[in-house]
Amino acid sequence: MTAGAGRSPGTSPSASDRARSMTAEALEELTEQLNSGKSDRLTAYLKAMGRFHAYSFGNVMLIASQRPDATRVAGFKAWKSLGRSVKKGEQGIVIVAPMVLKGKQDADPNGIPGDEDKPRVRFRGVHVFDISQTEGDELPEPARFGGDPGGALQRREAAVVDSGITLNTAEHLAGADGISKGGEIVLCGSLEPAERFATLVHEWAHEMLHHGSKDERPSKTVRETEAEAVAFVVGHAIGLEASTASSDYIALYRGDAETLMASMDRVQKTACRIIEAIRDDKGKAVTIITSHHASHAASRQR
Repeated sequence: MTAGAGRSPGTSPSASDRARSMTAEALEELTEQLNSGKSDRLTAYLKAMGRFHAYSFGNVMLIASQRPDATRVAGFKAWKSLGRSVKKGEQGIVIVAPMVLKGKQDADPNGIPGDEDKPRVRFRGVHVFDISQTEGDELPEPARFGGDPGGALQRREAAVVDSGITLNTAEHLAGADGISKGGEIVLCGSLEPAERFATLVHEWAHEMLHHGSKDERPSKTVRETEAEAVAFVVGHAIGLEASTASSDYIALYRGDAETLMASMDRVQKTACRIIEAIRDDKGKAVTIITSHHASHAASRQR
């Protein structure tokens, strides 16, 4: 690595130098993944998700009132097509579905005959089931972060709180792993340590980049690309294995290498700030892995 300003060529690189080097290397890797297009796992995931119906707001409220912890809901036949069966004795979630009727309509109050060809729309109750009420084949999932963040997770949580942000944990977040609320971060309690670390960094990046600024807020695609790129870099820095987790996530929000390049400066500065802030109990900078060839633990599936 080229010697930084104010440092003799023979001296050891500073924490800032290592952070910048790590950030540049990780972002180059992420850019290559994005240029490669959707991974096979993401393609399989999107194909499976295409079989789930997009429910109306009214039906979403009906589902939430009957089963607040529901995450993925489908009808009996839809689950069968995905290789899963509804467990015996499970009670269905009632929603409202439209039903189109054809045939001669009754005369109106004035005795005028109805239109024989005009279809009539009626509504009826149907039953759907959450994935927790089914069993069978595992659904395809995008890659997720794996490995062991060790003490870096606790130090990162402490740093978030020290920065004035409230950190909470919830049992369910309607399918989300974490939420950034502007002054508060909420994480799903079921996350494994590596995924909790990555999600925490992702949401903290949202707090740093997308809350409180007077500048015009960027699009959802840009916001998610920036936050996930920061999570990828910081996770890479402590040795977590991301596989295609971050590139898949960015692709889900229609981000690509061009989106990342446009935000490269913001991502680099934010990632470097977080990497430099990860310190051990004695206040010394944590050792940062400076090569993506370093060994990592195997990633887990969602």
